[in-house]
Amino acid sequence: MRKILEIFLVSFKLGCTSFGGPTAHLGYFQNEYVQIRQWLTDKEYSNLVALSQFLPGPASSQVGMGIGLLRGGLLGSVAAFIGFTLPSVLLLMGFAYFYGHTNMEMDWIHGLKLVAVAIVAQAIWDMSKKLIPSLRHFLIALSALIVLLLWIHPFAQMVVIIVAALVGFTFFKESTTERDTEGIILPISKTTGVILLLLFSILLIGLPVASSLFQLEWLMLIEKFYVSGALVFGGGHVVLPLLETQFVQSGLLSTSDFITGYGVAQAVPGPLFTFASYIGMVINGVPGAIVATIAIFLPAFLLIIGVLPFWFTISRTTGLKGFMAGANAAVVGILAAAFIHPIVTQTIQGGLDVLIAFVFLVLLIQWKIPPYLLVLLGFGVGVIFY
Repeated sequence: MRKILEIFLVSFKLGCTSFGGPTAHLGYFQNEYVQIRQWLTDKEYSNLVALSQFLPGPASSQVGMGIGLLRGGLLGSVAAFIGFTLPSVLLLMGFAYFYGHTNMEMDWIHGLKLVAVAIVAQAIWDMSKKLIPSLRHFLIALSALIVLLLWIHPFAQMVVIIVAALVGFTFFKESTTERDTEGIILPISKTTGVILLLLFSILLIGLPVASSLFQLEWLMLIEKFYVSGALVFGGGHVVLPLLETQFVQSGLLSTSDFITGYGVAQAVPGPLFTFASYIGMVINGVPGAIVATIAIFLPAFLLIIGVLPFWFTISRTTGLKGFMAGANAAVVGILAAAFIHPIVTQTIQGGLDVLIAFVFLVLLIQWKIPPYLLVLLGFGVGVIFY
């Protein structure tokens, strides 16, 4: 149980300090889990990131669940999910209860966004040193970057990874002596994975049918949040139109409450999917928030845990080393594209922002300041300058 508690506390710290959206979260994860704690290697981490791009759901949360699984089994995965998600859930529930209908000044959040710029820049630099060993790898990463900047589509990242993996399989003959995924002992079997994937499919089909037959309020809420979580490709922001359709257009939530919650969700750390906690709180109080949170994240949990045994088997196959090398190079390009847009384009608004972000980056790389201290510094900067 000590290991489970450790997973929870580390993920809880990340949940309290990870501002800036899913790409920034991956930067925080890479720094904490790979660089500081060395729970997995850059290649293992990149494999998890690549898998999360194939699956629907919140990518950063799924990566965290996967790391928790590798570290502490199914309980470790649950602990990682709860730890990372709990801070934003509690904050959004609090906002829904106390401040849901007030106009609050949030300018200080800008300082935290600048922290995210520095965190992601450092993560891209660290990962590129390990995953871009040659000009060919660099060209794949650069191509992924260019494609994703020009082609904005929910399935773009998935397509880029598939193409890059095929290119790697064709042109790379990976031979390496460093620890790769061979060192990983998965704590669940393929049989368990199949069961979880079947459960995902049964719920996806069965919940809408049951909801239409029995007309129960709680069943309807579970169905709406589960289906929304199961059908989202392309990041947390894509869930917003689905939730708007499910709750605003159906009359369960006013447009004003929806927009207020969306603004608050942008201001708190952790996954944007916890916007569901706010909606559940507004509709049905604390029980509604709990049900909404579990229902919207459950598909992501079932998918990532169900697929992982097969994913790492594929990545261990000698003939597919080039396949994974191409995919890993594309992941660097994907992170770089998301770093440029929307993180930089929506955060850097002038020379002062550039200077502050650069100072934060120097503090990370040269001074090795812990990210949570940088978050506190970013909060102070936001209060003083913005």
